[in-house]
Amino acid sequence: MPKSRAVSAKGVSEFKLYITKAIPANAVINCADNTGAKTLKLVQVTRFKGRLRRIPAASVGDHVTVVVKKGNPEMRKQIFGAVIVRQKYPIRRASGLRVSFEDNAAVIVTPEGDLKGTDIKGPVAAEAAERWPRIANLAPMII
Repeated sequence: MPKSRAVSAKGVSEFKLYITKAIPANAVINCADNTGAKTLKLVQVTRFKGRLRRIPAASVGDHVTVVVKKGNPEMRKQIFGAVIVRQKYPIRRASGLRVSFEDNAAVIVTPEGDLKGTDIKGPVAAEAAERWPRIANLAPMII
């Protein structure tokens, strides 16, 4: 099976090990960047293929649509695209290692795939950094 490494602002399209979709729609998650947003409500999972009456859910590295619940007055009630960088539910790696974080967090991105903020707070999962090179550049720590 040939591996394609088409790196673009939309994320790398490559085979990835299955990660349990642990963050459902309507979940309130932390914002891990310095855009002025504090908490985000996950509204929609981009490119989600589901089943009838199944609530869309996201995992690390997924692009989602969010609404800012807490933060700057000019940011609040605004709709943005975001990428999930941490999840509480354990992520199983190919080596058999399981990695879990203490919170669910995302960073806000522009429609082109660039980060809206200038830095990221806290660690970033390797799965998200691998898929989004621009997030990997700003990440202080990749786990």
